[in-house]
Amino acid sequence: MLDDIGFYTMEEERVAGFSNTSPMWRCEIEITDRCNFHCPYCRGLQAKGDMPLEKVCALLDIWKAKNVRFSGGEPTLNKELPRMVEYARKYGRVAVSSNGSQPWEVYKELLACGVTDFSISLDACCSATAATMAGTRGAYVTVLGNIGRLAQTVYTTVGIVVTDDNLQEIQATISLAHSLGVADIRVIPAAQFGKVLSEIVLPQEILAAHPILKYRIGQAKRRIPVRGLSATDAPKCWLVTDDSCVAGDEHYPCVIYMREQGAPIGKVGENMREERIAWRDNHNTHKDKICAGNCLDVCRAFNNEVEKKEKATKK
Repeated sequence: MLDDIGFYTMEEERVAGFSNTSPMWRCEIEITDRCNFHCPYCRGLQAKGDMPLEKVCALLDIWKAKNVRFSGGEPTLNKELPRMVEYARKYGRVAVSSNGSQPWEVYKELLACGVTDFSISLDACCSATAATMAGTRGAYVTVLGNIGRLAQTVYTTVGIVVTDDNLQEIQATISLAHSLGVADIRVIPAAQFGKVLSEIVLPQEILAAHPILKYRIGQAKRRIPVRGLSATDAPKCWLVTDDSCVAGDEHYPCVIYMREQGAPIGKVGENMREERIAWRDNHNTHKDKICAGNCLDVCRAFNNEVEKKEKATKK
């Protein structure tokens, strides 16, 4: 299990304190479907338009989640994001996922408003491949500059989505991210790209500096895929109980489920948690094509640990 690092944590403490009434751990809010990139692997959002500030604040007051992530689309295109960040800070950590292409002043303002974590996309180590992965040209130098400046200021990770277009550069891209001083590096095969990452060879100093990267590469070396359920994995998504995704007026099992065009659990409102628990208890993830094919390694690990805990409690 990973330690308490950023927003991709599934640590033992979380498992030990998990219950139907434990505090909401995390909420990801998709505040716009608009984006200035056109990444070919992106599934987009089912909800269209920008979420207004009032709706986001009302949601935050319901969830009271200790970790909030604003995403999209490109969330910085929603001009109310700074006010959303300020409001969310009273509940805990606040993260923003961005493609990193906005002027530095945009990120500087968000830092002043209270962002504690940034996740920036970095899918290539050269401008030509970056243009292919982003579906647009001219942003690469800006993205690199922003990553470097953010990494010197706040907890910053980069996400590298792996497809056939950038697979040959993956080791060089990881090395580039490391040189920019980021806290961690997430390597994620696109949903439509099922190969494991077992062929990646990295210096030990890079792996030692980035716990999430080390975890994922270690799994790959053991031929454990990043995505998908095996027959021995828990058939129930315990994670849905205290980890949520909201887009528009609806809440979804997770971000992946939403992006893969899965049905929402229900409408945003006071009964969301009860609806999520009912979905968990009545949903076999092995029979759901989205869960069975796309569940991430850290999520599987969490669900398996909670399943063991629940079974031990009932004995």
